[in-house]
Amino acid sequence: MKTYNCLVAIFFLTNSFVIFSQEKTLGIEKYNMPEKGICAHRGANQTHPENTIAAFEEAVRLGAHMIEFDVRMTKDKKLVIMHDKSVDRTTNGTGLVSELTLEDIEKLDAGSWKSKIFINEKVPTLKETLQMMPKNIWLNIHLKGDEELGEATAKVLVSEGRVHQGVIACGYNAAKGVKKVNSNIFICNMERQANRKEYVQETIQGGFSFIQLLNKREDNTIADDVKKLSKSHIMVNYYHAETDEEIANLFDAGVNFILTNYLEQALNMANSLEIKRVNYKTD
Repeated sequence: MKTYNCLVAIFFLTNSFVIFSQEKTLGIEKYNMPEKGICAHRGANQTHPENTIAAFEEAVRLGAHMIEFDVRMTKDKKLVIMHDKSVDRTTNGTGLVSELTLEDIEKLDAGSWKSKIFINEKVPTLKETLQMMPKNIWLNIHLKGDEELGEATAKVLVSEGRVHQGVIACGYNAAKGVKKVNSNIFICNMERQANRKEYVQETIQGGFSFIQLLNKREDNTIADDVKKLSKSHIMVNYYHAETDEEIANLFDAGVNFILTNYLEQALNMANSLEIKRVNYKTD
């Protein structure tokens, strides 16, 4: 295991601190990317069907600084936005995403389970999702797959001109696929989250751009952990916080982005801390 970890660290150190690469730095400066703020978990999922265009549009309207969504690959190698392995919970269909074609999935209703006002809301593709997003917010893209999915997702991110804002959250295998395509793409380390001390250390050693710390796990050390990560130019996402007190404490500790299911409430709290909502740019 130690040998494996060393090899992983060497692999990622070749791209250490890519947050300062020329391509991405220019994009960050051009679009004035947020340094901290609120992340809409699966879009505005409290009021809208998760991981749909409707949920993303509402998150944009409310002024989120980052939007999180999940990507899976269909049977015919297309990329769709879906958290679960199956379509059962969030559509009127059944079956595993990996065993359905894009044509199958496009026929499904992904909104009526939430409310009748969202009847016929569809499962979006990754390309459709990227195309409706402003260019000056972070896109927190969680991969539900391996190296093949990492490579395919990176290709779409590049073709849509979103390298400056896309943060691909994944494990080591998927990250290898991302790096095959473009070493400038931000990667959020999602490997070995169960042990925060090791997780933080390996994220630093690997030269990742982002990390996602988990709710209530060893939070007595969070200020020190964030300080270590910040020194290595690693931005911190935190999953998740739903109360004003939690949000205030996390920002005070130095966390960059807080994932939440209660988007409007969280944005109001951030605004009270002088973290202003985003004025969006589309070009």
